[in-house]
Amino acid sequence: METTIAAISTAMSASGIGIVRISGEDAMNVISRIYRSKNGKKNIKEVKTHTIHYGYICDGEETVDEVLVMVMRGPKTYTGEDTVEIDCHGGVFAMKKVLETVLKNGAQVAEPGEFTKRAFLNGRLDLSQAEAVMDVIQAKSDIALKSSVEQLKGSVLRVIREIRAKLLHHIAYIETALDDPEHFDLEGYPDELMEVVKEEAEEVKKLLKSADDGKMIQEGIRTVILGKPNAGKSSLLNFLVGEDRAIVTEIAGTTRDTLEEYISLHGISLRIIDTAGIRETEDIVEKIGVEKARQMAEKADLILYVVDSSKPLDKNDEEIMELLHGRKSIIIYNKTDLTPVVSPQHLEEKTGKQVIPVSVVEGSGIENLETAIKEMFFRGEISFNDEVYITNARHKTALEEAERSLNMVMESIEAGMPEDFFSIDLMGAYESLGKIMGESLGEDLVNEIFSKFCVGK
Repeated sequence: METTIAAISTAMSASGIGIVRISGEDAMNVISRIYRSKNGKKNIKEVKTHTIHYGYICDGEETVDEVLVMVMRGPKTYTGEDTVEIDCHGGVFAMKKVLETVLKNGAQVAEPGEFTKRAFLNGRLDLSQAEAVMDVIQAKSDIALKSSVEQLKGSVLRVIREIRAKLLHHIAYIETALDDPEHFDLEGYPDELMEVVKEEAEEVKKLLKSADDGKMIQEGIRTVILGKPNAGKSSLLNFLVGEDRAIVTEIAGTTRDTLEEYISLHGISLRIIDTAGIRETEDIVEKIGVEKARQMAEKADLILYVVDSSKPLDKNDEEIMELLHGRKSIIIYNKTDLTPVVSPQHLEEKTGKQVIPVSVVEGSGIENLETAIKEMFFRGEISFNDEVYITNARHKTALEEAERSLNMVMESIEAGMPEDFFSIDLMGAYESLGKIMGESLGEDLVNEIFSKFCVGK
């Protein structure tokens, strides 16, 4: 018999309400043992599905809490099973006491992600949709949320299903033709197949191209602030974040380690990392910070190079400019409220990068910086009308496997190989794409995926 599970589905902190969720074939029996209506006459097992009922949770003769109970019978529930949600008072102790009463009366504690795992196993969600549930919860910007909701609605599923359907048609045709050559003629078929495979390989390639943008949508644009000590890096971080997150003094070399914050910019999430000022130093701790700054720059999606316009360029600036080569970068021409000794035109000529005059003290120029970042990424905007973004690293790996298999099919056709060779690699692509939807996955991998979810979801 499938176990009936229960967990607290809201945050473990003092709040207006808390929700205890129960799911499984014994859910109705569990709630009937502990629920009492106001007049004591209502049998909760006999109420209509998808209805809400006022009453009390009781542990024997003791009243635990005043609650609302939502009854939802499967299969039209999140998990596909009978599900009960108890809306109780949001105190931590109150929620724990209600959960303890539920567990005492027949339910077992749910593992992390077990409700969503059951939704997947019961066919309510495919795996890409199930993973999108966690992405919705963890979204850090409007765009990340929109992307996750589209995936939850099946945007990735629809594209993958269409590609797989076409591949399966040709796998079946080849197999049938090989078994029954009298009725199925393969003359000229390789040329026809080549056009189909090219088209589907292009679709896979299009999805893969979206993966870099998708990663930034989900995780935020990894933005590293570089510059010499006292150029205004930490002041820029504080200004963008809107609070004094980094220590700012007139003493050069105040920042020794990296500081990381998330901000939302026109709906795009920036993962901003402030680093130690890059310069030659004998200080051991500062030297470690400088080296970490260089390492961060190599992994960055975007570098903001802060230049103090009131100070002349030196060899430290030359070193920083070397780090900008081949990377998306913007030069922040800072301290424009002071007398400049280096011009924006000179910086642009030396680096080939866009230069934006900014005064963090006066708060000027920040709007231009926001516009520049928006235009630099996602072609200036993100449209969810017909665009599908791959935001999951596992999905990207599966697409790369499918692309390799489709390329092998095309190579086999060009080499004039027998048709059964085509079928093998077509099947490889079909199965790789199936991993995104949750087909052809081992139990261990499924368990690993859902273990990353929060308890109660």
